[in-house]
Amino acid sequence: MILIVKFCKTLIRNVKFEKLIISKCQQIEVKISLSFAVNLSAVTYGIICGWPSPIVPLLMNVEKNPVINEQMSDEGASWIGSLLCLGGLSIAPFSSSLAERFGRKAYGYLTAGPMFLSWLLILFATDHNCLYVARFIAGVAGSMSIFIVSTYVSEIASENIRGLLGSLLVFAINIGILLAFVAGTYMSYVLFHVFCMVFPVLFAVSFFFLPETPVYLLKRNRISEATRSLLYYRGNNKALVSEELSRLQTQVKSSVDQPNSISLCDLVRDPATLKGLIISFGLLGGQQLSGIFAMVSYAETIFKMAGASLQPEVSAIIIGVIQVFSSYLSTVLMERAGRRPLILVSCAGMCICHFILGSFCYVQSSGHDLSSISFLPIIALSAYMVSYCLGMGPAPFVVASEVFRTEVSSFANTVCFVFLWGMAFTVIKLFGPLMSLVGIEGCFMILGCMCAGCFVFSYYLVPETKGRKREDIVNELNNNQVNFNTKEHMIDNSKDLIMSERV
Repeated sequence: MILIVKFCKTLIRNVKFEKLIISKCQQIEVKISLSFAVNLSAVTYGIICGWPSPIVPLLMNVEKNPVINEQMSDEGASWIGSLLCLGGLSIAPFSSSLAERFGRKAYGYLTAGPMFLSWLLILFATDHNCLYVARFIAGVAGSMSIFIVSTYVSEIASENIRGLLGSLLVFAINIGILLAFVAGTYMSYVLFHVFCMVFPVLFAVSFFFLPETPVYLLKRNRISEATRSLLYYRGNNKALVSEELSRLQTQVKSSVDQPNSISLCDLVRDPATLKGLIISFGLLGGQQLSGIFAMVSYAETIFKMAGASLQPEVSAIIIGVIQVFSSYLSTVLMERAGRRPLILVSCAGMCICHFILGSFCYVQSSGHDLSSISFLPIIALSAYMVSYCLGMGPAPFVVASEVFRTEVSSFANTVCFVFLWGMAFTVIKLFGPLMSLVGIEGCFMILGCMCAGCFVFSYYLVPETKGRKREDIVNELNNNQVNFNTKEHMIDNSKDLIMSERV
């Protein structure tokens, strides 16, 4: 936790909005710290994602199996990952309605339950079926976690740091993955899972002290509570809160005037929502088709191709460190460079890395001696991880939370997450058979083409959303003329921030 606090302080020093004064940076630091409290659930989900790397090899070894003296098959190991996606897919359609009915905070508390239960089942598992059930429950928890973090952060963040706070989601997940790689390697089986159970508890305790989001409170006509919530998140800047409260009330009133239940038909009734849905599907689908699963799963193979004599667990830890470092860069650059440039650079970088790996594998399988450039796969793998975490890792979640009208955003994000989990399950289950059909070099070439396609899609369809109000983005998607200048908008934000010091 000390390292996390130090990271937040370092992150603030790198975030500069024109001529922000130091005292306002301290307010932003508080917002990031609060956001990281929410993201503790994402850290837990990251541990869930990283768990198979140190544990599955033990389950596939009869002598070292900590659960039962029976070797887990390759098919069983594949279900360890697939059931996580099925669990996420099972709860995703209900996330929006549950969060709207019980509130963001209550939904957040519900997230901690299945997380803790999944670790408890794994710790006391007596056969592989217990592990399968635990992974399904973990998938439910993971889906709930991603939804509540995205929703909560988008509803408490001001425009000038919305991207930065949103990008913390992937950063937190990667921290969790790294923790799983390290703790799972150097801790005993029992101690590792006791360690894992601490994080849902930490999340529940820290989340208790955060207020409900002002958007939800306004939807329930709890004006005074919404005002206090905004004051809490805006550093008691009464002038800024009064202006933002008026804007949010207008948005919420328009959503109240809409039909009580939002259906799929509402997502295609106006150009802005339909375009937002296409953009979100394209980015989230591109994220899954960019090959992150393949690169992580076959990292050990890539290290071997390079002639590295590292143990598999050490290779995994190296990958985890690269992911965390790259996610840190993303949090720093998300509000500086913007979403769109990071997405384009990310897609281009991943495309090049896939083609390099595919070409290397093809030439090597043809019998040519590549010992003189055996370092190339490791460089390509490292560059891929940096590229992915820089843009296509966090940006799809950030953009998907920004391109929908307030009244449909919750339901639209639910549909997007159903699509995301369905894509993740499809990729995991089909990658093995595809590799048997076209070989690992063919898979890399296909993934490279997918990244190239995502680049073209993003270049022509994805707008820049950095520092912009939701209304401006929706108006642009509706093909309305929007007199928007990012630099002027950021200067206006800076003026608001400086004015808050005088209040």
